[in-house]
Amino acid sequence: MAGFRSPNPGLRVPRPAAFGADPSGERMARIRRSPHFRDGVFQNPGGTARTRPSGSATEFAKIYFDREARSRRAPRGPVPVHATTLADLARPPAGGLRLTWMGHSSVLAEIDGQRVLFDPVWGERCSPVPFAGPKRLHPVPVPLAALGPVDVVVISHDHYDHLDMPTIKALAGTDTLFAVPLGVGAHLERWGVSADRLRELDWHESTRVGGLTLTATPARHFCGRGLRNTQHTLWASWVVAGEEHRVYHSGDTGYFDGFRDIGAAHGPFDATMIQLGAYAEFWPDIHMTPEEGVRAHLDLRGGTPGGVMLPIHWGSFNLAPHPWAEPAEWTKDAAEEAGQAVAFPRPGEPFEPTGKLPVDPWWRAVSGPIARPWRRLRSAEGVAGTGRGDLDLAGER
Repeated sequence: MAGFRSPNPGLRVPRPAAFGADPSGERMARIRRSPHFRDGVFQNPGGTARTRPSGSATEFAKIYFDREARSRRAPRGPVPVHATTLADLARPPAGGLRLTWMGHSSVLAEIDGQRVLFDPVWGERCSPVPFAGPKRLHPVPVPLAALGPVDVVVISHDHYDHLDMPTIKALAGTDTLFAVPLGVGAHLERWGVSADRLRELDWHESTRVGGLTLTATPARHFCGRGLRNTQHTLWASWVVAGEEHRVYHSGDTGYFDGFRDIGAAHGPFDATMIQLGAYAEFWPDIHMTPEEGVRAHLDLRGGTPGGVMLPIHWGSFNLAPHPWAEPAEWTKDAAEEAGQAVAFPRPGEPFEPTGKLPVDPWWRAVSGPIARPWRRLRSAEGVAGTGRGDLDLAGER
């Protein structure tokens, strides 16, 4: 069994299976040949990104553990999960493209006759242990075994809220292929996925799965699962292009100027899945705010509104100090100001980007008060509004 070094150099203890495996052999040699690997680690686009909370630890703890703030980071009642997901998925998409947000960053994309499952996390906690760590705030919309055949599973990076060992082990018993960034394949092989079912890519590399072309594209984030974060596994966003449709999944990323380049090289996209939750001023380089998420979508479109944006990475786990529904509420405001179409499905609610979009602000029924900064922006343009510090009860619009 592989091991890791403990703080006591004379002690070697078994490495938990959930930590996965470090790259080695030819996999590690390939990593070292990557133009994005330098000084022993993968490098971020746009320069070094802070991957640990910055600022005062005391201030962070004060905000994170404040009783009132903690209460706002969870819904006030059961999250309304879509009730007929399996029946809806039994019918093929009329327009050839359909997205089903399963919660957090897990999305089933049905594109030109094939099925792509992004960052599937069906576990109850995003954690290396089953008894601690962030717990799911709503049920998974459908059992994984009932989802049906999947042509390819796409993983953005190896953090626990994107790469879930129990889910991967369940999928290892199917015929699906796995498209992953460099180094991540070591984890999957340890969990039972055979090497011939892995498509392990560096940024700007592509692979074909049936009629689809999958391309790993840059993202601004980091990696790591164990006690030693070696930065030897890559993180990525993904482009999936079929004969008729194209989609983009951001994975986890901070905002950077590379979105415009990705859009120019691989777009235009019919739909984007954009991370915009679990942001905080303590780690501004590695996650996007709603305003940045909308800006990223517009960059992918060359600066012009178009296509459909699906907000992801919010609503399912408590991972940051912001209120639970803030990402959705602020995205709605930012998108309206930009004139950009955004889909707000309930977990498990399929929709077609070319059809009627789910836009009902369903989260307001179970949300506490949300600060409304976007009205301050309108006020600056000469329209009456409120200040950043003002609160508006969700639903009182």
